[in-house]
Amino acid sequence: MVQGTSSWAGKSLITTALCRHFSRRGLRVAPFKAQNMSNNARVVAGGEIGTAQYLQAIAARATPDVRMNPVLIKPEGDTRSQVVINGTPDPDVAAIPWRDRSPRLWPTMESSLRSLMREYDIVILEGAGSPAEINLSDCDMTNLRAAEAADAAVLMVTDINRGGAFAHLYGTWGLMTPEDRARISGFILNRFRGDPGLLSPAPERLTELTGVPFVGLVPWLRHELPDEDGVATPRPDPDSARPVVRVVHYPTASNLDELKPLERVADLRFIRDPADLADADLILLPGSKHVAEDLGWLRDAGFEDRLRRAAAAGTRILGICGGLQMLGERISDPAGVDGTAAGLGLLPVRTEFRSDKLTERAAVSFVAEMPGPWSALAGLEWTGYEIRHGRTASPDGSAAVLHDRRGWAAGSVLGITLHGIFEDPEIVRTMFAGETAFSLDRVIDDLTDRVMASLDIEAIDRIAGLTAAAAGVQTAADSG
Repeated sequence: MVQGTSSWAGKSLITTALCRHFSRRGLRVAPFKAQNMSNNARVVAGGEIGTAQYLQAIAARATPDVRMNPVLIKPEGDTRSQVVINGTPDPDVAAIPWRDRSPRLWPTMESSLRSLMREYDIVILEGAGSPAEINLSDCDMTNLRAAEAADAAVLMVTDINRGGAFAHLYGTWGLMTPEDRARISGFILNRFRGDPGLLSPAPERLTELTGVPFVGLVPWLRHELPDEDGVATPRPDPDSARPVVRVVHYPTASNLDELKPLERVADLRFIRDPADLADADLILLPGSKHVAEDLGWLRDAGFEDRLRRAAAAGTRILGICGGLQMLGERISDPAGVDGTAAGLGLLPVRTEFRSDKLTERAAVSFVAEMPGPWSALAGLEWTGYEIRHGRTASPDGSAAVLHDRRGWAAGSVLGITLHGIFEDPEIVRTMFAGETAFSLDRVIDDLTDRVMASLDIEAIDRIAGLTAAAAGVQTAADSG
């Protein structure tokens, strides 16, 4: 199991690399996170799971399924969330106070974990936040309880770039019970920049105090996998002549991870100030976990007038899922799922929210004749995924540009119900005239090579219970 001293310590990155590492060893590998909290999700058989576990399954060369993330919490505001259990929202559990949910959730988590342990040679568990959140220890199922259920050895990761890393490790260890401390088999320092010689004698001293060895010093790595919450600011390139893409980052924006491929071909920025739309070649309204509320924020922030002016000037505006719904004429909510609101009126569509949630993958194609700014997309086929309560339609059946009523366009404004459009290399090449030779598998291999080169592989394999007779470690170059 990979645990961390805090959120953003690097748990997901290390877990992803370990999934590919053990897969290269010829093992059947599965990731597992009992409970994830994220508005970035992917569709798999049975419903949806967090994007991080989806990518970890790809790294493990396993088919992603709902057991790998049996509980997904999707925030809708500061004090409310949608609770997805085994891929499907459960409003009854969402209504239960946080501390009282364990009896309802743990049986599902444990069943999924034990099922994976029976089916795979090794399961790589990922924790959440910190195992030393003593205010939540009575209801923490994702760290200590999951580790105990799996009888898992634990690697503890900390972000040394933040400062205080050794105190974080020692404080985390110190707040754990002797039984839980005994599971910690190695410390990992992540996001290191500088001279490794300056670390001594801190690692040695901490090992003396805790009995836990250091098994890795992972440098700060730039990679092309999306961040778990999808909002890390891309590094600006002031000399770049690439197209300017601005993403309106409302409070509960979702599925921002799907925009990661655009960093290769565009100046991509997430913005909250309408003045930042001035230089945009493409404006993106991404998905939303709470469409009516995010639409209200968008209006209050002053985006409505700017978007209207941009549309009138012919600037391309693309709305994805919730973004599409905002661009329409009206959002109605007879089921009480999201909220009712007047849309921006830039597309001739209306959306009605229903209590049941649609989660599916779909192959689609644009119509043969697309409006001018989108003409290059005419006839292109691609595959995406839908995660939505809203059902969108055009009252008079006009402006449809994707088959099966999954997209509409009016002038320079385009809205689609599916996520994943920018994960299709041909779509990106067509829209940005840029080279996008992108391979997720190659990205994972490169990340794994760099992470594992920074870890004590013999110690990692020993902690995982691999024998000396196991096959030699392979890199991407020789794994075929």
